[in-house]
Amino acid sequence: MDNSKISHHISGLFNKELEDVRNKVLTMGGMVEQQLKLAIEALTLGNVELAERVINQDSQINELEIAINLACNKILAIRHPKAFDLRLLLAIIKIIHELERIGNNTKRIAEMAIKVLNNPQSMPKHDFDRVVGLVNTMLDQALDAFSKMSIAKVPDIIRCDEKVDREYENIVRLLIIYMMENPSNITHSLNVLTTVRALERIGDHTRHICEHLVFTINGENVRHLSAKKLIHKISL
Repeated sequence: MDNSKISHHISGLFNKELEDVRNKVLTMGGMVEQQLKLAIEALTLGNVELAERVINQDSQINELEIAINLACNKILAIRHPKAFDLRLLLAIIKIIHELERIGNNTKRIAEMAIKVLNNPQSMPKHDFDRVVGLVNTMLDQALDAFSKMSIAKVPDIIRCDEKVDREYENIVRLLIIYMMENPSNITHSLNVLTTVRALERIGDHTRHICEHLVFTINGENVRHLSAKKLIHKISL
Protein backbone atom coordinates (compact mmCIF):
# COMPACT_ATOMS: atom_id res chain seq x y z
CA MET A 1 0.00 0.00 0.00
CA ASP A 2 1.22 3.51 -0.86
CA ASN A 3 2.33 5.19 2.39
CA SER A 4 1.79 8.64 0.92
CA LYS A 5 -1.89 7.85 0.46
CA ILE A 6 -2.13 6.70 4.07
CA SER A 7 -0.60 10.02 5.24
CA HIS A 8 -2.94 11.97 3.00
CA HIS A 9 -5.92 10.05 4.35
CA ILE A 10 -4.91 10.62 7.96
CA SER A 11 -4.27 14.32 7.34
CA GLY A 12 -7.62 14.67 5.60
CA LEU A 13 -9.43 12.99 8.47
CA PHE A 14 -7.60 15.20 10.97
CA ASN A 15 -8.66 18.30 9.05
CA LYS A 16 -12.26 17.10 9.12
CA GLU A 17 -12.09 16.51 12.86
CA LEU A 18 -10.76 20.03 13.43
CA GLU A 19 -13.42 21.52 11.17
CA ASP A 20 -16.17 19.57 12.93
CA VAL A 21 -15.00 20.88 16.30
CA ARG A 22 -14.85 24.47 15.00
CA ASN A 23 -18.37 24.15 13.61
CA LYS A 24 -19.64 22.87 16.95
CA VAL A 25 -18.10 25.88 18.68
CA LEU A 26 -19.91 28.18 16.26
CA THR A 27 -23.13 26.26 16.89
CA MET A 28 -22.66 26.72 20.62
CA GLY A 29 -21.87 30.40 20.07
CA GLY A 30 -25.03 30.83 18.02
CA MET A 31 -27.09 29.20 20.76
CA VAL A 32 -25.60 31.48 23.41
CA GLU A 33 -26.17 34.55 21.24
CA GLN A 34 -29.81 33.60 20.66
CA GLN A 35 -30.32 32.89 24.37
CA LEU A 36 -29.01 36.35 25.25
CA LYS A 37 -31.39 38.03 22.81
CA LEU A 38 -34.33 36.04 24.21
CA ALA A 39 -33.38 36.85 27.80
CA ILE A 40 -33.22 40.57 27.03
CA GLU A 41 -36.56 40.33 25.21
CA ALA A 42 -38.09 38.52 28.20
CA LEU A 43 -36.80 41.22 30.53
CA THR A 44 -37.95 44.08 28.29
CA LEU A 45 -41.43 42.67 27.62
CA GLY A 46 -41.96 41.04 31.01
CA ASN A 47 -42.49 37.69 29.28
CA VAL A 48 -42.32 34.92 31.89
CA GLU A 49 -42.72 32.09 29.38
CA LEU A 50 -39.81 33.38 27.33
CA ALA A 51 -37.66 33.76 30.45
CA GLU A 52 -38.47 30.19 31.52
CA ARG A 53 -37.57 28.96 28.03
CA VAL A 54 -34.13 30.57 28.35
CA ILE A 55 -33.63 29.01 31.79
CA ASN A 56 -34.66 25.54 30.60
CA GLN A 57 -32.48 25.66 27.48
CA ASP A 58 -29.33 26.47 29.45
CA SER A 59 -28.72 22.74 29.93
CA GLN A 60 -28.32 22.34 26.14
CA ILE A 61 -25.39 24.76 26.19
CA ASN A 62 -23.81 22.85 29.07
CA GLU A 63 -24.19 19.55 27.23
CA LEU A 64 -22.61 20.98 24.09
CA GLU A 65 -19.65 22.28 26.09
CA ILE A 66 -19.07 18.78 27.49
CA ALA A 67 -19.33 17.21 24.02
CA ILE A 68 -16.86 19.66 22.45
CA ASN A 69 -14.45 19.27 25.35
CA LEU A 70 -14.49 15.50 24.93
CA ALA A 71 -13.95 15.82 21.17
CA CYS A 72 -10.96 18.12 21.70
CA ASN A 73 -9.38 15.82 24.26
CA LYS A 74 -9.85 12.84 21.95
CA ILE A 75 -8.08 14.66 19.11
CA LEU A 76 -5.28 15.71 21.45
CA ALA A 77 -4.80 12.13 22.63
CA ILE A 78 -4.91 10.49 19.19
CA ARG A 79 -3.44 13.08 16.80
CA HIS A 80 -0.75 14.72 18.97
CA PRO A 81 -1.18 18.05 17.13
CA LYS A 82 1.54 20.67 16.99
CA ALA A 83 1.89 24.42 16.42
CA PHE A 84 -1.32 26.11 15.19
CA ASP A 85 -3.49 22.98 15.49
CA LEU A 86 -2.43 22.48 19.10
CA ARG A 87 -3.05 26.13 19.97
CA LEU A 88 -6.44 25.98 18.27
CA LEU A 89 -7.60 22.98 20.30
CA LEU A 90 -6.31 24.42 23.56
CA ALA A 91 -8.01 27.74 22.79
CA ILE A 92 -11.29 26.02 21.88
CA ILE A 93 -11.38 24.26 25.25
CA LYS A 94 -11.10 27.68 26.90
CA ILE A 95 -13.47 29.43 24.50
CA ILE A 96 -16.30 26.98 25.14
CA HIS A 97 -15.81 27.56 28.85
CA GLU A 98 -16.25 31.31 28.24
CA LEU A 99 -19.38 30.59 26.18
CA GLU A 100 -20.75 28.40 28.97
CA ARG A 101 -20.17 31.22 31.44
CA ILE A 102 -21.96 33.64 29.10
CA GLY A 103 -24.83 31.15 29.05
CA ASN A 104 -24.92 31.13 32.86
CA ASN A 105 -25.08 34.91 32.99
CA THR A 106 -27.80 34.90 30.35
CA LYS A 107 -29.77 32.48 32.51
CA ARG A 108 -29.31 34.90 35.42
CA ILE A 109 -30.81 37.72 33.33
CA ALA A 110 -33.82 35.51 32.55
CA GLU A 111 -34.23 34.75 36.26
CA MET A 112 -34.16 38.48 37.01
CA ALA A 113 -36.79 39.03 34.30
CA ILE A 114 -39.17 36.89 36.35
CA LYS A 115 -38.24 38.60 39.63
CA VAL A 116 -38.83 42.16 38.44
CA LEU A 117 -41.95 41.35 36.42
CA ASN A 118 -44.46 42.87 38.83
CA ASN A 119 -42.30 45.75 39.95
CA PRO A 120 -43.25 49.02 38.22
CA GLN A 121 -39.98 50.70 39.21
CA SER A 122 -37.28 50.74 36.57
CA MET A 123 -33.88 52.15 35.76
CA PRO A 124 -33.49 54.79 33.02
CA LYS A 125 -33.99 52.68 29.91
CA HIS A 126 -31.38 54.49 27.84
CA ASP A 127 -28.51 53.46 30.14
CA PHE A 128 -29.54 49.80 30.10
CA ASP A 129 -30.09 49.78 26.33
CA ARG A 130 -26.57 51.11 25.73
CA VAL A 131 -25.04 48.24 27.69
CA VAL A 132 -27.21 45.68 25.88
CA GLY A 133 -26.26 47.11 22.49
CA LEU A 134 -22.54 47.06 23.29
CA VAL A 135 -22.59 43.50 24.63
CA ASN A 136 -24.58 42.19 21.66
CA THR A 137 -22.12 43.83 19.27
CA MET A 138 -19.13 42.39 21.13
CA LEU A 139 -20.46 38.83 21.11
CA ASP A 140 -21.48 38.98 17.46
CA GLN A 141 -18.06 40.32 16.40
CA ALA A 142 -16.17 37.82 18.56
CA LEU A 143 -18.00 34.85 17.05
CA ASP A 144 -17.44 36.26 13.58
CA ALA A 145 -13.73 36.67 14.35
CA PHE A 146 -13.53 33.03 15.46
CA SER A 147 -15.39 31.93 12.33
CA LYS A 148 -12.91 33.77 10.11
CA MET A 149 -9.89 33.00 12.33
CA SER A 150 -9.08 36.69 12.20
CA ILE A 151 -8.08 39.13 14.95
CA ALA A 152 -8.65 42.25 12.85
CA LYS A 153 -11.78 43.22 14.83
CA VAL A 154 -10.36 42.36 18.25
CA PRO A 155 -9.24 45.96 19.03
CA ASP A 156 -12.80 47.17 18.38
CA ILE A 157 -14.19 44.46 20.67
CA ILE A 158 -11.75 45.40 23.43
CA ARG A 159 -12.76 49.06 23.13
CA CYS A 160 -16.41 48.00 23.41
CA ASP A 161 -15.61 46.13 26.61
CA GLU A 162 -14.04 49.28 28.05
CA LYS A 163 -17.27 51.14 27.24
CA VAL A 164 -19.36 48.42 28.90
CA ASP A 165 -17.27 48.77 32.06
CA ARG A 166 -17.80 52.54 32.11
CA GLU A 167 -21.55 52.19 31.53
CA TYR A 168 -21.73 49.61 34.31
CA GLU A 169 -19.99 51.98 36.73
CA ASN A 170 -22.39 54.79 35.77
CA ILE A 171 -25.43 52.58 36.41
CA VAL A 172 -24.03 51.46 39.78
CA ARG A 173 -23.69 55.12 40.80
CA LEU A 174 -27.29 55.80 39.71
CA LEU A 175 -28.51 52.78 41.67
CA ILE A 176 -26.74 53.95 44.83
CA ILE A 177 -28.44 57.34 44.55
CA TYR A 178 -31.75 55.61 43.80
CA MET A 179 -31.46 53.48 46.96
CA MET A 180 -30.36 56.40 49.15
CA GLU A 181 -33.34 58.48 48.06
CA ASN A 182 -35.80 55.78 49.06
CA PRO A 183 -34.87 52.61 50.98
CA SER A 184 -37.97 50.89 49.59
CA ASN A 185 -36.14 50.85 46.24
CA ILE A 186 -33.32 48.68 47.57
CA THR A 187 -34.70 45.25 46.61
CA HIS A 188 -35.56 46.30 43.09
CA SER A 189 -32.26 48.14 42.69
CA LEU A 190 -30.31 45.05 43.72
CA ASN A 191 -32.20 43.02 41.11
CA VAL A 192 -31.33 45.59 38.47
CA LEU A 193 -27.71 45.55 39.66
CA THR A 194 -27.60 41.75 39.29
CA THR A 195 -28.92 42.06 35.74
CA VAL A 196 -26.45 44.74 34.69
CA ARG A 197 -23.61 42.90 36.41
CA ALA A 198 -24.49 39.81 34.37
CA LEU A 199 -24.21 41.88 31.18
CA GLU A 200 -20.87 43.30 32.30
CA ARG A 201 -19.59 39.77 32.95
CA ILE A 202 -20.76 38.69 29.49
CA GLY A 203 -18.62 41.49 28.10
CA ASP A 204 -15.62 40.21 30.08
CA HIS A 205 -16.08 36.62 28.89
CA THR A 206 -16.41 37.85 25.31
CA ARG A 207 -13.13 39.73 25.68
CA HIS A 208 -11.54 36.51 26.96
CA ILE A 209 -12.72 34.71 23.82
CA CYS A 210 -10.81 37.29 21.80
CA GLU A 211 -7.72 36.83 23.93
CA HIS A 212 -7.83 33.07 23.32
CA LEU A 213 -8.18 33.76 19.60
CA VAL A 214 -5.08 35.98 19.68
CA PHE A 215 -3.23 33.09 21.33
CA THR A 216 -4.36 30.79 18.51
CA ILE A 217 -3.31 33.14 15.72
CA ASN A 218 -0.16 34.72 17.16
CA GLY A 219 0.92 32.14 19.73
CA GLU A 220 1.05 34.79 22.48
CA ASN A 221 -0.67 34.70 25.85
CA VAL A 222 -2.24 38.15 26.21
CA ARG A 223 -4.67 37.42 29.06
CA HIS A 224 -3.03 39.75 31.58
CA LEU A 225 -2.37 42.73 29.33
CA SER A 226 -4.25 46.00 29.81
CA ALA A 227 -6.68 46.99 27.08
CA LYS A 228 -4.25 49.63 25.81
CA LYS A 229 -1.30 47.21 25.65
CA LEU A 230 -3.40 44.47 24.06
CA ILE A 231 -4.69 46.78 21.33
CA HIS A 232 -1.17 48.05 20.69
CA LYS A 233 0.25 44.51 20.42
CA ILE A 234 -2.46 43.40 17.97
CA SER A 235 -2.01 46.54 15.88
CA LEU A 236 1.73 45.99 15.39
